[in-house]
Amino acid sequence: MSSVGTRTPTPKTPPPPSGDTTTGSPRPGPRRWLRITLPAVLIIIWFVAFSMGGRAFSEVNGVSVNDPAEHLPASAEATVVNDLQPAFRDSDALPATLVFVADTPLDAGQLKGINTVLEKVQALDTVVPASVSPARPSGDGLAAVSFVPLQTHAADGGTVKTRVSVEELRSFLAGHPVPGVDVYVAGPAGMSADIGGAFAGLDGLLLLVALAVVLLILVIVYCSPLLPIIVLGTAMAALTAAMATVVALAKAGVVTLSGQTEGILMILVVGAATDYSLLYVSRFQAELARFGRGWEATRVAWRASIGPIAASGGTVIAGLLCLLLSQMNSHRALGPVAALGIVFAMLAALTLLPALLMWAGKAAYWPRKPRAVDAAEGRPAASGAGDRDGARAYAATGRGLWPAVTRLVSSRPRTVWIATALLLVIGCLGVGQLKAEGISQTDFVIGQTDSKSGQAVLAEHFAAGSGAPTVVIAPAGQIGKVTDALSKDPGVDSVGRPTEHDGKVMLSATLKDAPESAAAEQTVQRLRTEFDAPAFGGQVLVGGNTAVALDTRDASVHDRNLIIPVVLGVIALILVVLLRSIVAPLVLVASTVLSFGTALGVSALVFNGVFDFPGADASVPLYGFVFLVALGVDYNIFLMTRVREETALHGTRIGILRGLRATGGVITSAGLVLAATFAALGVLPVLFLAQLGFIVAFGVLLDTIVVRSLLVPALAYDLGDKLWWPRHPRRS
Repeated sequence: MSSVGTRTPTPKTPPPPSGDTTTGSPRPGPRRWLRITLPAVLIIIWFVAFSMGGRAFSEVNGVSVNDPAEHLPASAEATVVNDLQPAFRDSDALPATLVFVADTPLDAGQLKGINTVLEKVQALDTVVPASVSPARPSGDGLAAVSFVPLQTHAADGGTVKTRVSVEELRSFLAGHPVPGVDVYVAGPAGMSADIGGAFAGLDGLLLLVALAVVLLILVIVYCSPLLPIIVLGTAMAALTAAMATVVALAKAGVVTLSGQTEGILMILVVGAATDYSLLYVSRFQAELARFGRGWEATRVAWRASIGPIAASGGTVIAGLLCLLLSQMNSHRALGPVAALGIVFAMLAALTLLPALLMWAGKAAYWPRKPRAVDAAEGRPAASGAGDRDGARAYAATGRGLWPAVTRLVSSRPRTVWIATALLLVIGCLGVGQLKAEGISQTDFVIGQTDSKSGQAVLAEHFAAGSGAPTVVIAPAGQIGKVTDALSKDPGVDSVGRPTEHDGKVMLSATLKDAPESAAAEQTVQRLRTEFDAPAFGGQVLVGGNTAVALDTRDASVHDRNLIIPVVLGVIALILVVLLRSIVAPLVLVASTVLSFGTALGVSALVFNGVFDFPGADASVPLYGFVFLVALGVDYNIFLMTRVREETALHGTRIGILRGLRATGGVITSAGLVLAATFAALGVLPVLFLAQLGFIVAFGVLLDTIVVRSLLVPALAYDLGDKLWWPRHPRRS
């Protein structure tokens, strides 16, 4: 199989421009009109797609769903309760909790002022009429609370979203202050609005930062003003086409989009498209130096690049599609969405980029001249005892970083791979420190928010669960037993008045502990266990924010335990088919898993000791695994396909050193770009994305610099011909 790496040509004169460099036989060149028309058609097609898909960025927020309850499977108890709740209400409303607090006990004048403001709040279009509760003072007299149901309504032909409704409410309260009293908008509506606000401007800030970082890296690596623009233009075309397709599918109800999925899609497409582009750019540069003409260089570079890029992209797509086995809707939705992004990244790198580079020719690399990456030549050596001596002789040639790395690998292979493996194992020890049991909605956004501050005031002056009560739905005939059971539970502070509909009742139970806390989850679990007893007939359901968090964690753990082994199996099978070996795929998969464990362990120590994060979402390990394993194997594929090609000509150990030297620079550059794009997720104040970005960025750097440059080559070198068992490339 051809690879993306390059080699210095041995002939003193270049081959005939119309010849086939693969077979050496003459091959007539295409007509001039085809050489001009084909690239032009490809560029025009992508330009039209780019123009038509641009509006998708402004539409994506309108089709995104950021409600955690929507991400749960339909069978989850919290989902069933969430679906039943609208029937017990007069309108489609989401409650906001208004929390008033002062430094000294509220006097009669302040309480009167608060209730006057609440009466005026009734007149807002976003508030359900005659539904605002009067202010209820706290036991210490320092705070008061009121519940304000917010409704969505038609306006200007659209729907006013929760964030807009909460912003109107907050703006009104800021314009009608009560002297000496601060007010916060918390509860489900406040938290939902703050989460939506964290994703506002996602497609602008995130994309701008990612592109700026990638541009800087490309300028430093290639020292060219035009080439980075061509590569980033290719990535943006891929992203625009992917975004337009995904938004259209979301409108049709085929896929579900969330702010998290949107952010991951942007970063993944930009990073993957840039990586694939860099691999083609490197090969095209070498062939342009050989032929001097764009068409012949394009033909040879494209044929050499399509195999590794297709294998790499196919591996990532296969890993992502394994997410379709998830129980969580959010996990299941990410699989096809991200896979579509990889498809467009591959298409752009193999169609638009070759067309642009063919037209640009040598000007793309100006002010430098196109040159081949020197992999150094050596005489074909027989495998076996002479293979090791030949490899050492080859490693002694050449100057620079990668020749030095090959000398290290060939001189002390066992020491290198054992030392790097031990280093990675030590990093894995931190995995036990990762607190991935889930986080509350108030911790979803990094930093202080209005709803987070309001929830803290509630917990200080009222029962901590006041802002987000637990919802219980039961048969109307059991209302007495259910109310009695709730009142006697040690974790329940109070039980609200029941609402009846169609033979069922809905009750709100205020818990003593903060919503989604460990203590609150224990209360929900205890209530569910009690209501599952024969005395209640299994017809009593417990939902609400805490129940959503509990069911989310359970579903995420299920997905993690199921999908991780499946992804490993699928990727291992792909590698077996690709490399036609059993040992080599096992080496690659084992090294990638070890790299992932180290990335997760180090990340846990950083999250706890440096950033002091409150914890991690239960899905962080799964997402980190899928991206790191799929993307980590990506780079190993580029390395090992070239190693296999060189092994067929020069023997295993020389082939390993030649493959490492030929692909080292371009793969390292690609790894830096991908790490930088995922690190850009840290600019968003969303805990999940910041943690995922750090894990993947650190893991990609670790895999690129340590695993793929030292561990895998040294271990493969030490194994020698055993690496290709049961069929050596020379016999294939």
